[in-house]
Amino acid sequence: MLSEFLLAEMSRLGSQDALPLHRQLYEALRRAMLDGKLGAGERLPSSRDLAQDLRLSRNTVVAAINQLSVEGYLASRVGSGTFVNDNVPRATPGRAARTLQGHRTTTAPAGRLSTRGQALSSTFCATELEVQPFTPGIADFSAFPITLWQRLQNKHWRMTYPDMLDYNDSGGYAPLRRAVADYLRVFRSVHLDADQVVITSGTQQSLELCARLLADHGDTVWVEDPAYWGAVKAFMATGLAIHPVVVDEQGINPGTADNTRPPRLIYVTPSHQYPTGAVMSLPRRHQLLATARAHGAWVLEDDYDSEYRFSGPPLSSLQGLDTDGRVLYMGTFSKVLYPGLKIGYLVVPKALVAAFKQAHYDLNRPGQMPVQAALAEFIEMGHFASALRRARQNYAERRKCLLEALKPVLRDTSAGPSISGAEQGLHLCLRLPEGTDDRALAQHIAQQGLTVRPLSAYCLLRTDLRGLVIGYGYAPMADIARCGPLLANAVNNF
Repeated sequence: MLSEFLLAEMSRLGSQDALPLHRQLYEALRRAMLDGKLGAGERLPSSRDLAQDLRLSRNTVVAAINQLSVEGYLASRVGSGTFVNDNVPRATPGRAARTLQGHRTTTAPAGRLSTRGQALSSTFCATELEVQPFTPGIADFSAFPITLWQRLQNKHWRMTYPDMLDYNDSGGYAPLRRAVADYLRVFRSVHLDADQVVITSGTQQSLELCARLLADHGDTVWVEDPAYWGAVKAFMATGLAIHPVVVDEQGINPGTADNTRPPRLIYVTPSHQYPTGAVMSLPRRHQLLATARAHGAWVLEDDYDSEYRFSGPPLSSLQGLDTDGRVLYMGTFSKVLYPGLKIGYLVVPKALVAAFKQAHYDLNRPGQMPVQAALAEFIEMGHFASALRRARQNYAERRKCLLEALKPVLRDTSAGPSISGAEQGLHLCLRLPEGTDDRALAQHIAQQGLTVRPLSAYCLLRTDLRGLVIGYGYAPMADIARCGPLLANAVNNF
């Protein structure tokens, strides 16, 4: 009986959601129609009868019926009553949906992720990236001058004009773009002017912006193998076909087979390949630019930790060698200041400036102008250079301590463990003999309360690489001195 169903449904709704009575009745009547208990064209009991059966006021019943009528579930006929509309959809659980041609097709279960969503949620999961001693990819931001930073932010908040609180369509705060351009021109040999700088929320946004503007769905992107997981996810999210290209001691090394998959984009970390630490040689850089020119491809240069070079002169950017205007250069302030700052930069060729600024505005609605203004002043007053100098010295000491701790692991044989990538950055790679189960070794080390990453976990197609990616950016000296020998013993005794 309809009244019994409505009372039961209202009781359930009242206990779960504490809805008002007219809304409980609305939901109960709607469910009765969708479940087929009130069929199309069926006449509804009068509001007076419903009120009496359900022990509700007539105003409550009328309010629910009026809402259902407005939404098209019910139709009133003068002198006849209120009827269920003929076009009310019905739930048909368990039945296959039919296409217009009459063919049966299964429907996806509610809440099911897309294929791309499943891949994004199951590849390189962030839940595996907890911060512990030796976690790679993490910088130490405990020494950041918070008091000074707060003072600069407060200053710009006090003097902020209304337009500083709005979205920004010019690519970022002009003084910050000038400061970034000056820094990159002097220290990274990037050829640019301030107008070519687009301020983003970090490398991930820079990558996604490049992928959306420079490639179409299904286009091929060459990525290094082993690969930086953040770039892989950015390209997966934008629908690109990822083609892994082998990395050797001189960087990315495309071969004849790779050229049969012409790229639209080529993503590289030439100054310090992530995660192996390989530095792309000058001949390989020229070769890569020639390959990009032959395929009409764009090169995305991620210079993620170039500030930390511990031996030899600073490495110049790949962009500085580009004469065709096909390299896009990106970096971030997260490794020097703090990750939550969420400010990065993208240097685009002059021909693309207008398009990138417009798309960045339309897609991302960039803002945070007072924070950008504080950062610009932080750089202009020399605080960025001071923070970088202190951090470089600090990390150099940690690196030296870690290398000392790992000496017992290194053997005087060509087939034994070796270290790569220790000349720059905030991590190094302990290369292990082929056949070593580096994933099991990483789990064994985790039992000591330490977090390292197996090199094989960064590989897309390769099966020949084994090693441990070890970070020292977040580990204080005391932890390295204490945990370094534990790490070495775990490797030696595995």
